[in-house]
Amino acid sequence: MKKSKVINSDISRVISQMGHFDKLSIGDAGMPVPMTTEKIDLAVDNGIPSFMDVLNNVLEELEVQKVYLAMEIKEMNPEMLKMIQERLPETPIEFIPHSEMKAELNNCHAFVRTGEMTPYANILLESGVVF
Repeated sequence: MKKSKVINSDISRVISQMGHFDKLSIGDAGMPVPMTTEKIDLAVDNGIPSFMDVLNNVLEELEVQKVYLAMEIKEMNPEMLKMIQERLPETPIEFIPHSEMKAELNNCHAFVRTGEMTPYANILLESGVVF
Protein backbone atom coordinates (compact mmCIF):
# COMPACT_ATOMS: atom_id res chain seq x y z
CA MET A 1 0.00 0.00 0.00
CA LYS A 2 1.20 3.45 -0.92
CA LYS A 3 2.50 5.77 1.79
CA SER A 4 3.65 9.11 0.29
CA LYS A 5 6.91 10.25 -1.42
CA VAL A 6 8.08 8.53 -4.64
CA ILE A 7 8.22 10.98 -7.55
CA ASN A 8 9.12 8.46 -10.27
CA SER A 9 5.76 7.99 -11.99
CA ASP A 10 6.34 4.34 -12.93
CA ILE A 11 7.42 3.29 -9.44
CA SER A 12 4.57 5.27 -7.87
CA ARG A 13 2.06 3.64 -10.24
CA VAL A 14 3.30 0.13 -9.45
CA ILE A 15 3.21 0.72 -5.69
CA SER A 16 -0.30 2.17 -5.87
CA GLN A 17 -1.50 -0.96 -7.70
CA MET A 18 -0.04 -3.39 -5.15
CA GLY A 19 -2.07 -5.29 -2.60
CA HIS A 20 -1.28 -7.49 0.37
CA PHE A 21 1.43 -10.10 -0.38
CA ASP A 22 2.25 -8.60 -3.80
CA LYS A 23 5.95 -8.23 -4.60
CA LEU A 24 8.22 -5.54 -5.97
CA SER A 25 11.92 -6.10 -6.60
CA ILE A 26 14.82 -3.67 -6.56
CA GLY A 27 18.22 -4.72 -7.78
CA ASP A 28 21.63 -4.17 -9.19
CA ALA A 29 22.43 -3.31 -12.78
CA GLY A 30 23.24 -6.90 -13.71
CA MET A 31 20.12 -8.73 -12.56
CA PRO A 32 18.48 -10.57 -15.48
CA VAL A 33 14.81 -9.63 -15.69
CA PRO A 34 12.23 -11.90 -17.34
CA MET A 35 10.62 -10.44 -20.46
CA THR A 36 7.21 -10.72 -18.78
CA THR A 37 8.18 -8.58 -15.76
CA GLU A 38 8.05 -4.81 -16.07
CA LYS A 39 11.54 -3.31 -15.72
CA ILE A 40 11.77 0.25 -14.44
CA ASP A 41 15.31 1.21 -15.41
CA LEU A 42 16.79 3.98 -13.28
CA ALA A 43 20.45 3.14 -13.98
CA VAL A 44 22.39 6.17 -15.19
CA ASP A 45 26.02 5.32 -14.43
CA ASN A 46 28.12 3.01 -12.27
CA GLY A 47 26.55 3.36 -8.83
CA ILE A 48 23.96 5.96 -9.84
CA PRO A 49 21.45 5.66 -8.35
CA SER A 50 22.61 3.35 -5.60
CA PHE A 51 20.58 0.37 -4.44
CA MET A 52 20.13 1.92 -0.98
CA ASP A 53 18.99 5.28 -2.38
CA VAL A 54 16.25 3.55 -4.37
CA LEU A 55 15.30 1.20 -1.53
CA ASN A 56 15.02 4.11 0.90
CA ASN A 57 12.81 6.00 -1.54
CA VAL A 58 10.49 3.05 -2.20
CA LEU A 59 10.15 2.42 1.54
CA GLU A 60 8.69 5.91 1.89
CA GLU A 61 5.57 4.66 0.10
CA LEU A 62 5.46 0.87 0.24
CA GLU A 63 4.35 -0.92 3.40
CA VAL A 64 6.62 -3.99 3.59
CA GLN A 65 5.85 -7.01 5.73
CA LYS A 66 8.72 -9.27 4.63
CA VAL A 67 11.83 -9.17 2.44
CA TYR A 68 13.68 -11.84 0.53
CA LEU A 69 17.44 -11.72 -0.07
CA ALA A 70 19.83 -14.08 -1.81
CA MET A 71 21.72 -16.36 0.57
CA GLU A 72 24.87 -15.38 -1.28
CA ILE A 73 24.69 -11.80 0.01
CA LYS A 74 25.91 -13.03 3.41
CA GLU A 75 29.36 -13.90 2.06
CA MET A 76 29.60 -11.89 -1.14
CA ASN A 77 28.23 -8.52 0.04
CA PRO A 78 28.02 -8.38 3.87
CA GLU A 79 28.21 -4.56 3.85
CA MET A 80 25.02 -4.34 1.81
CA LEU A 81 23.32 -6.92 4.02
CA LYS A 82 24.17 -4.84 7.08
CA MET A 83 22.73 -1.69 5.51
CA ILE A 84 19.50 -3.53 4.60
CA GLN A 85 19.18 -4.96 8.12
CA GLU A 86 19.77 -1.53 9.66
CA ARG A 87 17.16 0.05 7.36
CA LEU A 88 14.56 -2.67 8.06
CA PRO A 89 15.32 -3.77 11.65
CA GLU A 90 11.81 -5.06 12.42
CA THR A 91 11.09 -6.65 9.04
CA PRO A 92 11.50 -10.42 8.71
CA ILE A 93 14.15 -11.48 6.17
CA GLU A 94 14.04 -14.79 4.34
CA PHE A 95 17.24 -15.89 2.60
CA ILE A 96 16.76 -17.85 -0.61
CA PRO A 97 19.17 -19.07 -3.30
CA HIS A 98 19.95 -16.41 -5.92
CA SER A 99 18.59 -18.74 -8.60
CA GLU A 100 15.25 -18.82 -6.77
CA MET A 101 15.27 -15.03 -6.47
CA LYS A 102 15.73 -14.71 -10.24
CA ALA A 103 12.85 -17.13 -10.82
CA GLU A 104 10.65 -15.21 -8.37
CA LEU A 105 10.96 -12.10 -10.56
CA ASN A 106 8.24 -13.76 -12.66
CA ASN A 107 5.87 -13.12 -9.74
CA CYS A 108 6.77 -9.46 -9.15
CA HIS A 109 4.75 -6.47 -10.25
CA ALA A 110 8.01 -4.87 -11.43
CA PHE A 111 11.78 -4.87 -11.11
CA VAL A 112 13.48 -1.53 -10.42
CA ARG A 113 16.99 -1.54 -11.91
CA THR A 114 19.51 0.66 -10.14
CA GLY A 115 23.08 1.59 -11.06
CA GLU A 116 24.38 -0.59 -8.22
CA MET A 117 27.49 -2.52 -9.19
CA THR A 118 28.01 -4.72 -6.12
CA PRO A 119 27.15 -8.43 -6.05
CA TYR A 120 23.77 -9.71 -4.86
CA ALA A 121 22.36 -6.23 -4.23
CA ASN A 122 18.84 -7.43 -4.96
CA ILE A 123 15.72 -7.58 -2.82
CA LEU A 124 12.15 -8.78 -3.08
CA LEU A 125 9.74 -6.63 -1.07
CA GLU A 126 6.49 -8.26 0.01
CA SER A 127 3.70 -5.75 0.48
CA GLY A 128 1.90 -5.49 3.78
CA VAL A 129 -1.16 -3.53 4.80
CA VAL A 130 -1.36 -0.31 6.80
CA PHE A 131 -4.40 -1.32 8.88
